[in-house]
This record gives sequence, C-alpha cells and structure tokens, in this order.
Amino acid sequence: MDILRALLPRLTGRQFAFITIPLILLGGATASAVAVLIFLGASGGTITPAPIQPIAYDHSIHAGDNAIACEFCHRGVSAGAHATIPSVEQCMFCHSVIGKDSPEIKVLLEKWESKEPIEWIRVHRLPDHVRFVHVAHIDANVPCATCHGDITKAKVVKQVNALNMGECMGCHRDTQNQPASSAAPADHVILKDSAPTDCTTCHK
Repeated sequence: MDILRALLPRLTGRQFAFITIPLILLGGATASAVAVLIFLGASGGTITPAPIQPIAYDHSIHAGDNAIACEFCHRGVSAGAHATIPSVEQCMFCHSVIGKDSPEIKVLLEKWESKEPIEWIRVHRLPDHVRFVHVAHIDANVPCATCHGDITKAKVVKQVNALNMGECMGCHRDTQNQPASSAAPADHVILKDSAPTDCTTCHK
C-alpha cells in the first residue's frame, strides 16, 4: 500500500481505494487462475476415445504377431521430434504383395493408385504450448509402451495415459531403480540419471 501511495500521492483516500481495491482483487483472481491451471496441467488430462481411422490398421498383427519394430514404420521417431506416420509408399513396400485381398489393403491400394495420402486421425495430441521430442526418449531407451501402452496387443490404437504434466514430471524426476511414483504408469522405466525438469525443456 505504501508503494502505491508513494506512486499516487495526489489521490484522496476515496480515489486511492477506488483504484487499489480492484487491483488487489484482480491480482488475487489472477493468482488463483494460474494456480488452477498449474493444478490441471499437473493432475488433469483427458483420455479420449479411439478415433475411427480411414483404414482399420491392426497393430497387434504388425507389432505383435509379426514383431515388427515400431521404428520400422514410424521412422522419424529416432531422428527428430515427431514419430511420423508412414506414407502410402512405405505401406506398399510390404502390401504390394502381402494381404492384397484384404478389404483394408484394397483401400490402401486405391490410395496408392490415386496418389492420395491417407488422412489418418491423430490419436495422441498435446497442447500447442507443449514440446515432446521423441528422439530424446528413444536415445534414453524409454520404451514406446511407457507412453503408448502395449501396442503389441492393440487392435485399435487409443490413448492409454493422460499425458499430463504430472506423468511427465513423475518420469523426469525419478532417478532411483525402484517403481516410479503413482503419477507414472506401473511399468514405467526408470532413468539412471534424472531428465531435465526446467520449464523450457517441454514448454514452448
């Protein structure tokens, strides 16, 4: 109050109160809103239902029965921020021969012949202000299943974790060879050295 009084010395008591009371209330409301947003970011998160994809791609056949590594199709995962979705050309590397009579592969062949991309619907979406770099986690030997669940059994890919700040921080702060905190999945991989936890690591 003394600082405000020094800055606004010519105001009467009523004028001073008229200006300062709303400022104090506004400051309290702003602080409360920020606290709520931090809490929701740490403990909230929405697990959305699996979207209906243009082609019914069964990961349990590819990653499970045939033990195809995630990186074989999602080639960007070991090179940059994004895992990347395979192109039609990449799918045709195998399916120009395999499963040609399958109704789903026929849709793939139609896309190939028309030179159209497959409009896959994104399953895992983070807020625009969050940055997740796949290659950093691959280099740290964090299995894909830590965030994505057991894809080898997934006929339909869906989000299995909230992917909120609490889950991420639970992993980044865990440095001991013991089960991770309740904020992280039960099969969580513990890193030997703590991962960075400064804000700019994950926030744009």
